[in-house]
Amino acid sequence: MAEGLVKRFGEFTALDGVDFTVAEGGLAGLLGPNGAGKTTTIRILTTLLDFDAGHATVGGYDVMREAQLVRSIIGLTGQYAAVDDYLTGRENLVLVGRLGRMRKAHAKERAAHLLTLFELDYAADRALRTYSGGMRRRLDLAASLMVAPSVLFLDEPTTGLDPRSRLSLWDVIAELKVEGTTIVLTTQYLEEADHLAERISVIDAGRVIAEGTADELKTLVGGDVLHVVVEDRARLADAVVSMGRAFALGEHELTFDPELGTVVIPVTTGAAALTHALRNLDADDIAISDLSLRRPSLDDVFLSLTGRANAEDRPEQALPRPLNQGRRD
Repeated sequence: MAEGLVKRFGEFTALDGVDFTVAEGGLAGLLGPNGAGKTTTIRILTTLLDFDAGHATVGGYDVMREAQLVRSIIGLTGQYAAVDDYLTGRENLVLVGRLGRMRKAHAKERAAHLLTLFELDYAADRALRTYSGGMRRRLDLAASLMVAPSVLFLDEPTTGLDPRSRLSLWDVIAELKVEGTTIVLTTQYLEEADHLAERISVIDAGRVIAEGTADELKTLVGGDVLHVVVEDRARLADAVVSMGRAFALGEHELTFDPELGTVVIPVTTGAAALTHALRNLDADDIAISDLSLRRPSLDDVFLSLTGRANAEDRPEQALPRPLNQGRRD
């Protein structure tokens, strides 16, 4: 649990009152762009970084006053593999276990189990420097599980992985959740949060700007959404006006992306909205390259909340639009 976490680095405020709660045995996601404050939050909760204001507990232990107890129940997989290139995969895991005060025989047994679980048993006795990026990430995750933590922090564990390796890790994370591990996952991938997390906190510029289940967040956008792509981006403003007039919406109720030439319109009339939009665009002589109707995605949510369609591309210095729900002040 985090309440009003504030962290400053000189004059820069990295966290500005972050708070969220993770249920025991749950899987919560922190979704946001690079520089949003996700890793800073994780570093605080795992006792690697002090904070300037607020309160935080993990497993009932106070992060500041009971740091050693917190460390005894957590596992952490960071954005980069914290293992030795010159040791084999098996030796790396045994070393982590021994550092965690496991008996040598137990460490070897646990390492063998995890190597099989993460489909690395065939490469267990190869030096880590011969591993691919996906193999290294799987070994890193295995290392964080050597002491079977009750709370696992995964800080962008799939960053840099190919699609197949990413899906493989998703399966393992889902299995850990079923086994009762409490998991906090940070990610900048919208589909990853949608697929894995039971609850999602959207963080931007050091603040939690919305939170809820994936479905609850999608309701922030509305019901179905109409997605229009103009053929000539110079006509985007005209398309926004046309769609606002056609569906009796103010400009602030539509979202648009000048770079992509897209307009997203919340609608309540289902498939009939397609015909209505097409007639109005045609009447206004606005050519389009695509027109579709779909249920809101987390991508739409992120666009609505921050003004950007992709979490990865969010400028660090930009501030989110004010919200009247889901906001933590």
